[in-house]
Amino acid sequence: MASLLCVIGAYLIGSVSFAIVASWIFGLPDPRSYGSGNPGATNVLRSGKRMAAACTLLGDAAKGFVVVLLSRHLAPVLGFGEATVAACALAVFLGHLYPLYFGFKGGKGVSTALGILLALSPWAALVALAVFIAVAALSRYASLASILAALSAIVVSPMLLGWSSDLGAVVLIAALVVWRHRANIQRLQSGTETKLNLRQGSAPPAA
Repeated sequence: MASLLCVIGAYLIGSVSFAIVASWIFGLPDPRSYGSGNPGATNVLRSGKRMAAACTLLGDAAKGFVVVLLSRHLAPVLGFGEATVAACALAVFLGHLYPLYFGFKGGKGVSTALGILLALSPWAALVALAVFIAVAALSRYASLASILAALSAIVVSPMLLGWSSDLGAVVLIAALVVWRHRANIQRLQSGTETKLNLRQGSAPPAA
């Protein structure tokens, strides 16, 4: 019962969309109403409010990081093992993708995945972050950077986590990140994908 409650709690925490919360705080349109329609840091950045985008990124990453650390802290107290910790990691990620509070229509999970990976394996998170920054800087495609960062996590995690339940969670989460970018992959192939624009601008009108 304790394990199930922790997994449900992780999902509920993951369901908090910081893109929507930050947009409300900064007086911006709902991020689902402009740009890609994705409630994530990259789309909030399209509003021109870098601080709102930064708050979105940090908030979404923090919920993944905190859930994993909290579940590990509670494991010996409540008597569950690493498999439940891994399940909580997956649950908070699924909460972000399919949030209970927002009609089960969430983001693509890149920031939350990074927070989870940071808690499970800081070195794997560092590799994935380095890949993301390098690819984003060179190509200016956030989607391509996200996909390659997720794939890099799959490559390095077996060496750092071993064959464990944590590794299973990382592989599933990384695979879901790639799957959530399937439309972006099609646009990358057709040459119609939108590039990052870091210039400050005005928020787009709500659709």
